[in-house]
Amino acid sequence: MRLTASVTFGQKRIVPLLAEFRALYPDLKVEGAFTDAVVDLIAERIDLAIRLAPTIEADLIATKLMDTRYRVVASPSYLAASARLARPSDLCRHRCVLFNLRPYRTCWTFRNLAGQIEDVPIEGDIVLAPASAIRDAALAGLGPALLPDWLVDEDIEAGRLVAAFPKYAVTATTFDTGVARVSESCVLAQ
Repeated sequence: MRLTASVTFGQKRIVPLLAEFRALYPDLKVEGAFTDAVVDLIAERIDLAIRLAPTIEADLIATKLMDTRYRVVASPSYLAASARLARPSDLCRHRCVLFNLRPYRTCWTFRNLAGQIEDVPIEGDIVLAPASAIRDAALAGLGPALLPDWLVDEDIEAGRLVAAFPKYAVTATTFDTGVARVSESCVLAQ
């Protein structure tokens, strides 16, 4: 079985399941291609693709596996030494650690409990990929970062990272985003 997923999702969410998967299916060979590039599923003979996106391209069939919620996080040491982060607009006084995709490095959108939307321009001098590198930079105290819940919730629970705005939903693209299993429509038709 050939599968593809983003680098960080593959490392964080798929690799930990492989021992159990192997025990259940000992004769199945697994090839994982973890990349942040969009892979041509037919040309690369991919049997299973996991995509992280707000929407999936029209020529693909998708099944949503889980929702993704983003959090603005920073290390306790960064927060102790830096300007206060009491409300989203305070981010303009911080150099954020940014993801290398354009929507993630210019403006983050916040929604409060009353449903009010606020676009906050953000800046930073460190732009990284994959998401695990951004997480590592945030853990090292290099600044606030926008990261998915599936990547940082354990760090928040352990106190290694702090969710800066827990009463807000936040995104760089859309609030309705998630993880989906996708396949080419023509593959299913065969």
